[in-house]
Amino acid sequence: MKKLFFSAWIFGLLVACGGSSSAPGKTTAATPVNRSQYMKTITEAELKTHLTIVASDAMEGRETGSEGQKKAGLYLIEQYRKNGIPAPKNSNGYYQPVPAAYLNAKYNENLGDSENILAFIEGTEKPEEIVVLSAHYDHVGVKNGEVYNGADDDGSGTVALLEIAQAFQKAKKEGHGPKRSILFLHVTGEEHGLHGSRYYTENPLFPLKNTVADVNIDMIGRRDAAHANNGQYIYVIGSDYLSSDLHAVCEEVNTQYTKLQLDYKYNDRKDPNRFYYRSDHYNFAKNNIPSVFLFSGVHEDYHKPTDDVEKIEFDLLAKRAQYAFVIVWEIANRTERLKVDKTEPDPKK
Repeated sequence: MKKLFFSAWIFGLLVACGGSSSAPGKTTAATPVNRSQYMKTITEAELKTHLTIVASDAMEGRETGSEGQKKAGLYLIEQYRKNGIPAPKNSNGYYQPVPAAYLNAKYNENLGDSENILAFIEGTEKPEEIVVLSAHYDHVGVKNGEVYNGADDDGSGTVALLEIAQAFQKAKKEGHGPKRSILFLHVTGEEHGLHGSRYYTENPLFPLKNTVADVNIDMIGRRDAAHANNGQYIYVIGSDYLSSDLHAVCEEVNTQYTKLQLDYKYNDRKDPNRFYYRSDHYNFAKNNIPSVFLFSGVHEDYHKPTDDVEKIEFDLLAKRAQYAFVIVWEIANRTERLKVDKTEPDPKK
C-alpha cells in the first residue's frame, strides 16, 4: 500500500449450490457444488512457498519497472502457465505494458517501463461479464543498500491471487467453472500513485461497463495492534459505498464459510487514514464499479526493510485469501450481476 503522505497527492454445512447465498432469487441453483473443497485448496504451505520467492532478496524489493519486479512478474506468469490458466484472449500474452512516460507523467520519479500482469478464467454462461481480483506486485525496492522485501505489502496479496486462481481453475477442470469471467490482475506502480490500476481502467482489456466488481487485496498477512490478541479478522473497506449487493455478499459468505471478524473501522468515510483512496480498487470505484478492499492493517514493519516473510502469519493469510475466494465465487455465479445503487463518495469530503 502506498504511504499516507502519498494520498495527499491524489488521492453448508459447507456444501452449497454453485452460487448460493442467503438472499433468495439472486443466485443460480444448478449442479450442487461443494465450494469449500476448492476454498480449502488455498493452503498455508503453498502461500509460503510462493511468498518465500516473491518477497526474497533476489527480487530486490520489486521497485516499479526494476529488474527485480520483472523477475517477480516472470515467476507469477510461470505459476499461471503451470496451472493452465491463460492470459486473456484479447491481450498480447500475460503482460499489459505500462510505459515509463505514463508512470512518470505526474511526479517524474524516473521509473522504468513496467507491466501489469493478467491471467484469465473465462466464464461458462456470461463470459462477457468480468469480475476483477486485483493486487499490486510492486514494492519500494532497495534503499541505502537494504532490500525492502514487502512480504506483506503486497507480497501477501500477490500470492493470494495465485492460490485463488489455482482454486478456480481446479473447479473449472472438474466442471464447476465460474459463470462470469474472472480477471486476475497484478498491477504495477501502486506505491507511486496507483499507476498500474489507473492505466488498466484507462486502457481496459474488457469494457468497464461489463466489469461487475473489483475485489482488491492489499496487505493481508499480518495483524495490527488493535487485534494483537486475535488475528481472526479482516478490514472490509468500501463494500457498501456503491452496491448494497456487494456488501451483502461480503457479509453472507463470511457467515457461511470463513467466520472472520469483519472490521469496518476504516470504512468510515471520515477515517483520517483514508485507506479507501489508497489502494488499487479506487480506480475501479471511481468508474462506478462496485469494489471492496480487503486489508489486515498497518504494522510496525510497514514500508520498512523488516517487512519479511518470517513475520507473515500464514494461517491468517490463508483464511483471508479463502475469504476473498468465496466473495469472488459468489459474485461470479450469481444470477444477476451486482447492482449499483449508491453514488461514489467525493474523495475531498
